[in-house]
Amino acid sequence: MMRETTANGLRIVYREEGPPDAPLMVLLHGRTANHNDWNGIIQHFARRHHVLAPDLRGHGDSAYPGTYALPDMAGDVAALLDGRRAVVVGHSLGAMVAFHLAMRHPELVERLVLEDPGAPLPMTGRAAPVRDDSTGFDWEMVFQTERQFVDPDPAWAEGLTRLSVPALVLSGGPSSQIRAEPVAELIPGAQLVTIDVGHLIHRDARAAFLEAVEEFLDA
Repeated sequence: MMRETTANGLRIVYREEGPPDAPLMVLLHGRTANHNDWNGIIQHFARRHHVLAPDLRGHGDSAYPGTYALPDMAGDVAALLDGRRAVVVGHSLGAMVAFHLAMRHPELVERLVLEDPGAPLPMTGRAAPVRDDSTGFDWEMVFQTERQFVDPDPAWAEGLTRLSVPALVLSGGPSSQIRAEPVAELIPGAQLVTIDVGHLIHRDARAAFLEAVEEFLDA
């Protein structure tokens, strides 16, 4: 079921599935995607979780405010949770929003699953995004988040070293353009699982993705 709410003064649209009294789970999509990126995944987790899958600001049917600081995007998710504690699963940009949520609001995060996250460390040699005719997201979001990927606030890496939430980092392996391993190295006690299918693990190796996440949740 599709719903909408106001979070941080912004319209946030989200999909809601699963028993209302089940443990809460939030799924955060990658850059330029939306809640539909989790089709099939939502239904699986909704068997035993109350699942929320929002369109992040600048994506889908949520607001396009023109400002896209990662901590602010995490604040939107915190507002959506409204004090409730959840398992938080994020892919790519959504994974980075997820770890910002865990850093800023650890009381809201039961467990953290980060699928091929970008590390908050300076990057070199990364091609700048080029605007084309793609729609369904705000291009300003792409440019602003890219600057944060390439030149992140040094405090973000330090913040990861202070996390105490149980964390699973899924790496797409050498086939991915993202190196997720540094995130696992920064988070104390994080579990690293490599599934060498590239950046879109939940799409290209769904069974392996679900098995790794379920094993982590059951541990």
